[in-house]
Amino acid sequence: MPARDIFHHSVKTALQKDGWKITDDPLFIRCVDVELYIDLGASLITAEKTGQQIAVEVKSFTRSSALSEFHTALGQVLNYRVALECQDPERILYLAIPTDAFDTFFQLEFTQMVMQRYQLKLIVCDMKQEVIVIWQN
Repeated sequence: MPARDIFHHSVKTALQKDGWKITDDPLFIRCVDVELYIDLGASLITAEKTGQQIAVEVKSFTRSSALSEFHTALGQVLNYRVALECQDPERILYLAIPTDAFDTFFQLEFTQMVMQRYQLKLIVCDMKQEVIVIWQN
């Protein structure tokens, strides 16, 4: 299994505080002849939206090059989407990031263009408080 991101636990806790039940940690996906692990799988357990399922890839954006980390995250997200189409097409994929990355790198025009082109969905978390501050669809 892959190594966990440094914010894995914080995102997991934030999702639970937001009413999500963690169903998979990690979420195993098999698509044809490839096996993949997405950081988290969760189901919403509130009365209004019971049954909604998501997959969450967690990225810290703490490396010296945010662009390099973004390349890696984007590649994973695109591959995970294809794999989810094979095994679990109803599940929605999100990229979870910290607020400081959202406030800086994710506000760049280039990043915005890429996010729009590939329709990236974000969960922005305050990692210290372990809460979700933005759901961006």
